[in-house]
Amino acid sequence: MSEETKHISISDYNYHLPDSRIAKYPLAKRDNSKLLLYKQGKITEDVFYNLPKYLPSGGLMVFNNTKVIQARIHFRKETGALIEIFLLEPVDPVDYELMFQTTHNCSWLCMVGNLKKWKDGKLKRKFDIKGEKLTLTASLNKEKTLNILGGTNHWIDFTWDNENVSFAEILEIVGELPIPPYLNRDTEESDKETYQTVYSKIKGSVAAPTAGLHFTPEVLKAIDECGIVRDELTLHVGAGTFKPVKSEEIEGHNMHSEYVVVQRHTLEQLLLHDCSAIAVGTTSVRTLESLYYMGIHLEENPNASEADLHIKQWEPYDLPHNEEGLVIIKGVAITVRKAIENILFYLKKDNLQALHSSTQIIIAPGYTYKIVKALITNFHQPQSTLILLVSAFVKGDWRNIYDYALNHDFRFLSYGDSSLLIP
Repeated sequence: MSEETKHISISDYNYHLPDSRIAKYPLAKRDNSKLLLYKQGKITEDVFYNLPKYLPSGGLMVFNNTKVIQARIHFRKETGALIEIFLLEPVDPVDYELMFQTTHNCSWLCMVGNLKKWKDGKLKRKFDIKGEKLTLTASLNKEKTLNILGGTNHWIDFTWDNENVSFAEILEIVGELPIPPYLNRDTEESDKETYQTVYSKIKGSVAAPTAGLHFTPEVLKAIDECGIVRDELTLHVGAGTFKPVKSEEIEGHNMHSEYVVVQRHTLEQLLLHDCSAIAVGTTSVRTLESLYYMGIHLEENPNASEADLHIKQWEPYDLPHNEEGLVIIKGVAITVRKAIENILFYLKKDNLQALHSSTQIIIAPGYTYKIVKALITNFHQPQSTLILLVSAFVKGDWRNIYDYALNHDFRFLSYGDSSLLIP
């Protein structure tokens, strides 16, 4: 199976997306977006605020509560050259929560715009915060950059001269919200609100989990009234989510690694709901499906560290498994329930309330879904890994869904319309 998946040709997942169909701005009211309904091959449509009517009753619905940070920082050199630093992931400290609380210095992996104009030296930016002056300094750490795999990112050290100010507070003043590049416009003040979900809580993403942008307090209340249990996890979305597949076969595409946090009570809810869930967005999908393989790691090594639980890109395809996609260890197929129980045992053993790990999982045709039984998602870019994920979910029927959306005036990409997929 793995070899067939690795040789998928990305050009088979292309479609014509006119620029006029890309939603440059959101609707005035989030839940007025259109909703495509795909159920066992049949396609209809409605308005998003009616979503609760179509959800399987008694289910578990899982949301990604990550919050987009103002990850773009602009510095101007004395020569006048404008340098843009785009924060990707924290490296010192690596923990997101600690990072935003730091009060003197920190380091991030970053993309740098106009790098050729910044060969060396420090960049400085002066501004007022809490009624006091502050200077933020950025230095390119060339030695540590050389040790980074993947080549295009840079290790940047930040320092500032006021210990009463946290890095989170600095970003609030000087950072800019990074809206997707395909919107072809500058970030506006309104994006600070509209490019966050109403339930966003945990800072760390550089892109929004956009399937969640349609939800309003009213829709969430209606979901509760339908007897559906809502739960949350955290996956911090990286800039790699916009990275196009440039290789002809997907084997040549390197998936970005993303940091995930899953609370103990979410795992307990999964067990109560037959290890099945309605996922809000592809980020929730990647986290939920990675849980099975983290449980497999613990089956093989109950004393693994959290770093050992990282899921590599091709792991689901390379492991021996049966026809249902369950991994076989010593002749025994490991059920999803057993995998989740392994994680819970691991957390309880060390008295941990949450699992902190990371995933690089690629979900493509040939993958067997373990946990996600229904998916709420937007319409994605041609030839993207997200279309591969959707195709795997609907057993290859993605083109019918996209043809319907294109022929019925659906709006595409981050600020576009939504779909509920139930294979």
